[in-house]
Amino acid sequence: MSSFTSLNFLEVTNEAGAAPRPPSSTPFSEDSEKKEVEASSGKEVEPVDSLNLIDLQQKEERTTLIEEQLSETLEKESDQVSEKSSDFIVFRKCKFAENSLPSQEKNIFKDDGVSEYVEKPSSGSLETDNVKSTNNGKASLESREGGTSYTRKEKCQDSVGNEQSYTSQEENESTEKPEEKLKKTVRVHSNENISDNTSVAHTSLKSCASVGTGFEKNFELNSILSAIRSNGFLEGSAENGAMVEEAWETIQKSYVYYKGKPVGTLAAMDPTAEALNYNQVFVRDFVPSGLACLMRSASAGGDPVIVKNFLLKTLHLQGWEKRIDNFTLGEGVMPASFKVLYDSHRQKETLAADFGGSAIGRVAPVDSGFWWIILLRSYTKCTQDYTLSEMPEVQRGMKLILNLCLSDGFDTFPTLLCAAGCSMIDRRMGIYGYPIEVQALFYFALRCSRQMLKPERDGKELIERINNRITALSYHIQKYYWLDFTQLNNIYRYKTEEYSHTAVNKFNVIPESIPDWVFDFMPLRGGYLIGNVSPARMDFRWFLVGNCIAILSSLVTPAQATAIMDLIEERWEDLIGEMPLKIVYPALEGHDWRTVTGFDPKNTRWSYHNGGTWPALIWLLTAACIKTGRPQIAKRAIELTEQRLSKNGWPEYYDGKSGRYVGKQTRKYQTWSISGYLVAKLMIENPANLPIISLEDEKRISKPKLTRSISF
Repeated sequence: MSSFTSLNFLEVTNEAGAAPRPPSSTPFSEDSEKKEVEASSGKEVEPVDSLNLIDLQQKEERTTLIEEQLSETLEKESDQVSEKSSDFIVFRKCKFAENSLPSQEKNIFKDDGVSEYVEKPSSGSLETDNVKSTNNGKASLESREGGTSYTRKEKCQDSVGNEQSYTSQEENESTEKPEEKLKKTVRVHSNENISDNTSVAHTSLKSCASVGTGFEKNFELNSILSAIRSNGFLEGSAENGAMVEEAWETIQKSYVYYKGKPVGTLAAMDPTAEALNYNQVFVRDFVPSGLACLMRSASAGGDPVIVKNFLLKTLHLQGWEKRIDNFTLGEGVMPASFKVLYDSHRQKETLAADFGGSAIGRVAPVDSGFWWIILLRSYTKCTQDYTLSEMPEVQRGMKLILNLCLSDGFDTFPTLLCAAGCSMIDRRMGIYGYPIEVQALFYFALRCSRQMLKPERDGKELIERINNRITALSYHIQKYYWLDFTQLNNIYRYKTEEYSHTAVNKFNVIPESIPDWVFDFMPLRGGYLIGNVSPARMDFRWFLVGNCIAILSSLVTPAQATAIMDLIEERWEDLIGEMPLKIVYPALEGHDWRTVTGFDPKNTRWSYHNGGTWPALIWLLTAACIKTGRPQIAKRAIELTEQRLSKNGWPEYYDGKSGRYVGKQTRKYQTWSISGYLVAKLMIENPANLPIISLEDEKRISKPKLTRSISF
């Protein structure tokens, strides 16, 4: 990152072939100027007396002295500029060399405190316009070449904020023809910063030794333009705008209608692959699609109606009898997915829901009910429509989900016991027990429910149970799931076979079970919530969804949330790579892969759920970054996503340790890859969207305090 030094703005204007002209403050009279012009033109000049000649000679001497002083001042300031090799210097030259500015470039550079070029239609050959100054210190320069005109606007300030402009002409222009006039302007910015993402900041600019006729040799505009192009800034805005438009068009095409009303979005619309269950509406997949429709303004095409229809339709499906192999599931189970079928015999549309009976592994989705509650709260927060959440059937649906999770049992932990494949990782990946993703979603859903539940009838008792569970769950996760360098060192020195309530190693974890990669992965600055904790077992893997949800729900403390962001920055290449984001790190390989996944051919190392890269999760990272005051992290990840995601056909996941390759079995035009990108863009452009998907700790203010970073 380069920054501007605190130098005064300096402007020097030269006119080739012009005679030296004293400053406006020089006491020349209009008559004397007129006589000089007439003398130079060969006209007869009336004689003047000796006193006038003496006065004229004295005035000329004073003029020469003033010019010499001004010249010395300019040279000193120019030397100061040359000594500041890190200064950002932008120059303007009306007569460019050939191919110095391609006419097809648009929006060359646009940022606060930096030049702004705007393409405007023009005709004619190369010509130079005068610099037009206004009282507020703004100036614009237009140069037309090959039918294109570039306009640049700047604001000049001195070191104390006062707007100033310095103008002078140079001598020693005798080698140039009078008709070939050049106007050169130097701007030295002060008290400004440029972000890491600003392409010009990465350009090593040559310092100017002096302000003279050879200035253009010390500074080349082509070097700046090539650096901007290499960083993708020139075409970024146009391409990204087209990418956003394509994303919205694809989302709208994925709408699923039931009886003429939109009720969700298809999982994927890949014309090159068999549909399988990708032609259904998945509850967890629809969440980013619903958030995108909520965050988008109504004037731009926002559609909260589809979210309301989705919530009501899935609530209707919850009331169905759920039987799998003669076994009835709990009333509160939400479907994993559903699809709309057309009954040609009865000439009407019907719904078919999957509660796990058709899923791989035949596991009911635990996270569907939690996502449903979270989306219900997002809809209420965004639309301020409380009638939906206060409907008796909606209140009953929330209570069924919560009663299913808060039921009494033999558990000694406040966490929720889950089977493998019960969440986004719907295959065998060693998450059986108490996976962090489910616990974070459980906590998030509890807090959302407490905001929406009405205390009437049994609601008051349920709210009390929620409060007790929230307190115990937050303590358990913050204390036993948290891992940083200090805690890792403590676990490394654990003693085993400790009994009674005074035991330090409460889960009897054997220190030798700590994998070797953790010691290299754990930085001195940063930390994260590990994947799982149960008797004699700690899953030290990093899971993105669980950590981001823990930040958004305020399950972790502010210090822990900051440490998670520190870890992402410290281990950027491992967790983000060339395409965001790793769902889990590291991948299981060799013997671990065979025993944990059961030789799963889809979950080979660095693929799919086994260390694969999922761009659909970019919205979770963006929301967590904004909440912790690190939007520059999200901005950098979004820029990586924009480089390839659309060009590769919006795949569901990428393979490889750095996410370089499109997944070997991935579907193209995956809806939540598209909607996840849209939600990330909507939040980074307008952080006011964050409260729709975020909860603040009750001990803090209701609105998040956003720290504006340099690159944001």
